[in-house]
Amino acid sequence: CLSDWSSDVCSSDLGKWFDKYDPKTHDAITGPVEEFLTNGAGLGYADVRAGEAFVKIGVGAIRKPDEPSFQQFHTYEIADPGKWTTRRGPDWIEFTHELRDTGGYAYLYRKKLRLVGDKLILEHRLKNTGRKTIATSVYEHNFFMLDAQPSGPDFVIRFAFEPRAARPLNGLAETRGNELRYLKELQPGQSVYTELEGFGATAKDYDIRVENRKTGAAVRQTGNRPLAKMAFWSIRSNVSPEAYVDLKIEPGKEAAWKITYEFYVAK
Repeated sequence: CLSDWSSDVCSSDLGKWFDKYDPKTHDAITGPVEEFLTNGAGLGYADVRAGEAFVKIGVGAIRKPDEPSFQQFHTYEIADPGKWTTRRGPDWIEFTHELRDTGGYAYLYRKKLRLVGDKLILEHRLKNTGRKTIATSVYEHNFFMLDAQPSGPDFVIRFAFEPRAARPLNGLAETRGNELRYLKELQPGQSVYTELEGFGATAKDYDIRVENRKTGAAVRQTGNRPLAKMAFWSIRSNVSPEAYVDLKIEPGKEAAWKITYEFYVAK
């Protein structure tokens, strides 16, 4: 969980789904975890040679091994973790990550989480303190686990647009109008993954609802930037709509964006 004050939210909606947590184990994470990617890789990955460092925003400077291409799910050596600081209050917590120059890239990244009534608000600020432009995308993993219910027909995922699946859903799910629905309960080892098309160029389409019709547990996720990509991934334990936004930050400039989660009881 994010901290003691968010334990109720974490236990019902962003629960534990790994038996053992380790920062160096892929996807062994909980809650609204984000990842930054540039052309599907780390920032500056294509510009450095084996043994040199590239950047993963929110992680630090990463040592590039001798490999043919970037491996998103590989555990890389961290050459410089940067400097982390944390501040907190009764209903908020803020993480700050500062990375010094790495191949011309450097940044100051702040992420603040606030609880306001039934809402969890994520406020982000990324300042480019380096010599090169930061061009990246960032998305939310989410890993929703509503009342620990298995992914299946009791769930419905609603979008502000009519989604079209870019990949086969293999009889496990389907898109219908502005919804994605499961056709059967996912069993251990089964998964659903597809990119979703059909969203527009404004932030109004960054509006996603995940509802469980059995328990009534529901969450609405909205963002204040346009979608750059919409992906959907699910296994039996969790439902993960993954909304991407694009950022382009010139040296000395700063970008800000916000994501809001509203927790409610579905009809």
